[in-house]
Amino acid sequence: QVQLVESGGGSVQAGGSLRLSCAASGFTVSSRCMAWFRQAPGKEREEVPIASAIGAVTYYADSVKGQFTISQDNTKNTMYLQMNSLKPEHTAMYYCATCNKVSWGPGTQVTVSS
Repeated sequence: QVQLVESGGGSVQAGGSLRLSCAASGFTVSSRCMAWFRQAPGKEREEVPIASAIGAVTYYADSVKGQFTISQDNTKNTMYLQMNSLKPEHTAMYYCATCNKVSWGPGTQVTVSS
């Protein structure tokens, strides 16, 4: 069965950093386009991923480019999102998913205080 589980969220001060993890089972992350999506409090989940990767090719939304970095550890079958220079506007639930949006994790909460 296909399963995605996020971890690494939490509460941080503005300017801090977090690394989110997405552990996959049932498939190999290196063989799929993988992505991170976010949903701000009281808002709908954004339809365009903030970051995605297939192999070594990566994509970043303009809103996070230069601040967030997507990567994979194939030995652990895990995808990561390194989040630096966090701002209160980054407060959201962050979801791991395949780019085709067929498989989703339950999400992990990130809260950035000013």
